[in-house]
Amino acid sequence: MSGLSLPRFPHHLQQKRNNFRPTVLLHTPRPRRHQQWARKMKKTTVLSFTGEAEAAAEEADENVCANCGIAGVDNIKLKECSDCDLVKYCSTNCREDHREQHKHVCKIRADELHDKPLFTQPDGTHEGECPICFLPMPLDPQKSSFMSCCGNTICMGCCYAHIVSNIHDEVKASTCVFCRTPNLDEEERGKRERERIEANDAPTLCFMGTGGYEEGDYDKAVEYWTRAAELGDAEAHYRLGLMYEKGEGVEKDEEKEVYHLEKAAIGGHPYARHNLACSEAGNRRYERAAKHWIISANLGDEASMKALLPCCKGGYITKDEYGATLRTHQAAVDAMKSAQRDAAEKENF
Repeated sequence: MSGLSLPRFPHHLQQKRNNFRPTVLLHTPRPRRHQQWARKMKKTTVLSFTGEAEAAAEEADENVCANCGIAGVDNIKLKECSDCDLVKYCSTNCREDHREQHKHVCKIRADELHDKPLFTQPDGTHEGECPICFLPMPLDPQKSSFMSCCGNTICMGCCYAHIVSNIHDEVKASTCVFCRTPNLDEEERGKRERERIEANDAPTLCFMGTGGYEEGDYDKAVEYWTRAAELGDAEAHYRLGLMYEKGEGVEKDEEKEVYHLEKAAIGGHPYARHNLACSEAGNRRYERAAKHWIISANLGDEASMKALLPCCKGGYITKDEYGATLRTHQAAVDAMKSAQRDAAEKENF
């Protein structure tokens, strides 16, 4: 397969996703074009060092220092290598003395430990299910709404159904679809938001960060998104990744960009994973790009599914893998559909 090459990708497949969930229903920015890929993608060989690392692990004695061989007993505490789980040392000096001999296998094992969670298929997207209809949330941020009164995100199908069912009662129609709280004034809404911020509620922190971003206050956006990311919010990680990519509110930092995108991808964020795939393809690591696209396509991302077709033609994935991904992708898309959501979309709700 090494002689095969992929045709030039269409422009719409050469883009990173750049979607932000708006605080209100606003137009979502189109994805920004990614750097131009090479015109042809030549098949590259990726060596697997798994066997080498496993052999080193089998040879290592868990109860002795890898450098001096002293056994770990009651008065001698051994500490694992900080980058891998293959060897232990009795002291900092032993770790430094053994570094040159160990660093090659250590790097291989560290990469394996890094990639294992990164390339594990999540059970669902970071959005989870709508708390009303219990269907998977749509990937399009325009098709759901954050309720500032209770901190829940509701799909637009349930919001539409709530208004239609109370069309003759304006008071009920204006209540929250989840907690039934009446429409709040600015003072009361701000009070509730502050309470949840003090309680470190990640969705609210992310929501406040988005509000700051839309107001052009990037410092506020970074502050709130950083707090939400520290609590494990995948959406906040994704947005911070975009901020570090574009240098908005922070200095451009590719390492931090990739860090936050990987955290978001592990949390089930398909757009973050699509961006990682674009970066891998831009660096000619097409096997890794294909892995990312398969995972995000399985979560229902249309752009990732389209990117897999030229990958299949070029031999980076098999026809069976492409077919299985296509079926899983369609099942994920169908699971997000409902009569209520279709009606809401038809009415431009």
